[in-house]
Amino acid sequence: MTFTYERKANYYETDMMGVVHHSNYLRYFEEARIAFMDSLGIPYKELEENGIMSPVLSVQCEYKRMVQFGETMLIKVSLIEYNGIRMKLNYEIVDKKSGKVTTRGITSHCFLSKNGRPVSLKNNMTEYHEKFLECLDKVSDNQ
Repeated sequence: MTFTYERKANYYETDMMGVVHHSNYLRYFEEARIAFMDSLGIPYKELEENGIMSPVLSVQCEYKRMVQFGETMLIKVSLIEYNGIRMKLNYEIVDKKSGKVTTRGITSHCFLSKNGRPVSLKNNMTEYHEKFLECLDKVSDNQ
């Protein structure tokens, strides 16, 4: 299952060349990830209200083409791994007008309690665990 998040590049996100600064892509990934989770019925705010955090463990980002102020991006997000305690997501940013890939990335996350201990969604938030598994099943069905 691939979720698509649409976003325009803002002026303040660009550098002196009028190109989106590379650090902003991590923010784009985060925005798209939060929207993706919302679309699954797993609001991140609700996770936090239940004492569960999902920090980033690692990020990979490959820049293929520049994005400039005002261009509209389609940020495609898909869950590629999930085991109840960790998850990994894939991102592909595409220029809406040309359809060309501008950026590819992967983020890895875990689920932790507020005191920093690993949390299993399977044991603590069964409803969310099932939704992640369902999403992962849809991915494997489409391959």
